[in-house]
Amino acid sequence: MKAKETLTEFYALHGKGASNISPFNVYRRESFECSAHLEPVYRRDFYKISMISGGTGILSYADRFIKIDRPCVVFLNPLIPYSWEPTSAVQTGYFCLFTEDFVNPSLKNESLSKSVLFKAGGDHIFFPTADSIEFLKTVYENMLKEVQSDYHHKYELLRSYVQIIMHEVMKMQPPPTFHKHLNASERIHTLFFELLENQFFINSPDKVLSLKNANEFASQLNVHTNHLNKILKETTGKTTTEWISERIIKEAKSLLHFSNWDISEIAYCLGFEHSSNFIIFFKKKTGESPNRFRKRVLSIS
Repeated sequence: MKAKETLTEFYALHGKGASNISPFNVYRRESFECSAHLEPVYRRDFYKISMISGGTGILSYADRFIKIDRPCVVFLNPLIPYSWEPTSAVQTGYFCLFTEDFVNPSLKNESLSKSVLFKAGGDHIFFPTADSIEFLKTVYENMLKEVQSDYHHKYELLRSYVQIIMHEVMKMQPPPTFHKHLNASERIHTLFFELLENQFFINSPDKVLSLKNANEFASQLNVHTNHLNKILKETTGKTTTEWISERIIKEAKSLLHFSNWDISEIAYCLGFEHSSNFIIFFKKKTGESPNRFRKRVLSIS
């Protein structure tokens, strides 16, 4: 199984030529031959926001799948391996595709940086009301017009439309945990896992984890390392270091499976100065070397 599908390969699979390649594009689903193909399960190197207004199918992503039999909005990013298997001949709606170049700092502002679009975990499928569906149809139609325009700042405008879609879907999310009355230990516990998970938006071998050990996490949370460790041990049964190690191993396995980065690149982005240290760490935690793990999972994919 190949590690990642590029945007060029995606267009080729669906009968589109190289002239379609741009930082952002948007389509009506019925005009894109999306009903004709079962997409293999692997990562893409681009983002995709789909609004499925008609048709049924099975969306598989990460380690789960869901049968889609009603209108929904789906957010997918380069960290998520996924596939779409249509189960009806008619497929209607819209989707937009965009590259990392399109995702500038204004799109990753404070309110949206923790949204589903930029996270590997969490929910990625939302079921809007009929009113929201009609509203989103209008947004997508506006994007269809704008992407064909000669307006000099059209990509800025298109980013604004993407933000509108994201905000509309965020209204459907349950109230965030910070609205709950948490005691100090619960708050530190919650913030630790938010920091830990937010570390792993790794979509480039040049990006390095900023928090790599218990001391750095404790400093970020403004608590003593021993205090953080005590809280996690009491609430989860595992130490800070154990949780960090488990999450690094999980990400390492994912990158070995779904990326084409070499071992030294994976080691570097996961915070290991020398690839030999990463190899020792990985083998100690899993019982096999990174290369052996990669060959094994790719042989059975």
